[in-house]
Amino acid sequence: MVKRDDFEHNTELEPNENGESGEESECIECRSESSPAEEPLPFEEVIAQLSAAEKQAQDNYERLLRVSAEFENYKKRTAREMQDVMKYANEKIAREMLTVVDNLERAIASASERCTSDDPLVQGVEITLSETLKLLEKHHVFPIQALGQPFDPNFHQAMMQEEVGDQPQNTVVRELQKGYMIHDRLLRPSLVAVSKSGGTKKENNGENASSENG
Repeated sequence: MVKRDDFEHNTELEPNENGESGEESECIECRSESSPAEEPLPFEEVIAQLSAAEKQAQDNYERLLRVSAEFENYKKRTAREMQDVMKYANEKIAREMLTVVDNLERAIASASERCTSDDPLVQGVEITLSETLKLLEKHHVFPIQALGQPFDPNFHQAMMQEEVGDQPQNTVVRELQKGYMIHDRLLRPSLVAVSKSGGTKKENNGENASSENG
């Protein structure tokens, strides 16, 4: 039977050449293989690295602000474009409906010359025209009030000039075709006749004055 003392004696580590145990010598070797402590950086280099890091952080922050601002502008622009698409979605069909309105107005004007105002046919066309205009107004399409207004090239298209004594120059004196707006956008300009100054009359007055002087 093996005694306890013999077991403990056998498990003891053999000393190395220096008289130290193997485990302890191994730890010494591990410590000897570890890297030596790094020397601290000079103060000037630490300040330089800190300044570079602060500058990089500031650049990143400014870049983030620019990207955020561009993204906000993009969202606002996209929202406006979507609103315009919805707002003017009926622009094309409204412009085509104006042809129907023009034909109904011509039919009423032509029939009025040969028929009385209480003629059933004329009244039927007038009702149709009225309902069509109500439908256009429902979609924010309104006629431009041009007659008697100063000529505005943004809303009027001059087709001819007429000498009118009781109107200032460049005043719309006749409406050849009605113009229309959809919301705040021009759908179709008004085709108009514009007044002009009586140049002939002025020339005659000048001739009379010269003859009198002669």
